Amino acid sequence: MSGTNLWIPTSICDAGCMPSDPRRIPIRGWGRVAATAAVLLGAVLLVPALTVAPRRVLPHVRRFLARLVLRTLGVRHEAGGRLPARSALLVSNHVSWLDTLVILAHAPARLLAKREVGEWPLVGRLAHAFGTVFIDRTRPRALPGTVAAVREVLAGGDVVAVFPEGTTWCGREGGRFRPAMFQAAVDAGVPIVPLRLTFTVGGAHSTVAAFLGEDTLLASLRRVVAIRGLRITLRAHPALHPGPSADRRTLATAAHAILTPPRILRPAPSTPAPVPVGAPAVRVPVAA
Repeated sequence: MSGTNLWIPTSICDAGCMPSDPRRIPIRGWGRVAATAAVLLGAVLLVPALTVAPRRVLPHVRRFLARLVLRTLGVRHEAGGRLPARSALLVSNHVSWLDTLVILAHAPARLLAKREVGEWPLVGRLAHAFGTVFIDRTRPRALPGTVAAVREVLAGGDVVAVFPEGTTWCGREGGRFRPAMFQAAVDAGVPIVPLRLTFTVGGAHSTVAAFLGEDTLLASLRRVVAIRGLRITLRAHPALHPGPSADRRTLATAAHAILTPPRILRPAPSTPAPVPVGAPAVRVPVAA
């Protein structure tokens, strides 16, 4: 992230928001790393087949692979609310690289990701194969083209998941939603579904999985595989249905207001929170 580019979103969260890195990874953690690496390597070997697979097959492959990786990492996850099957823009808060895995594990979504993700080892090849739309955050002039690409995907009937904060936050704090991608939903005439991702350990909110600032993927991975009891809950809120003349900034503000957490987070309740009328929850617990 360049500190000289004022267009790139920045977060006030830093290493001080997170617990200390583990002094050593337990044997259990090394087993998780090895299992995850094996899964990703096996998936990359299947990339040539994925490029010629029927379009309807890819959401099932993404879902299976995301759930398998979460399992090998020891991460439990569950979803509540009504997730769309097609033609919708999912907008979510952004805490960690695990966010994308949880969304893919429960929604048939293609992702909008920063250009650098496409260059990551193993993950980058899979991202391209799975139809990820990439955004170059260092080139503001390229933004209209990215919005048009997302609009085309939405108009074609696919679900697209984006992180309008533009960067990661610790989960206790969050950033404002950038409005650009909301325009893609307006132009395509599709609903916008706000998603809230909550990270807990032992029932209490945790920042252990946050991926912030100058943090490296390796350091974040060390924290994830070393912790026990990490659970990520995805909550889909009722959809916003923009009209053809809807204002993207108003939509971004409305979605942000829906997902903004209380300033002081309390431990997660032992029973599910009530879901707004019109969006009955279907919880899908998945054991690690």
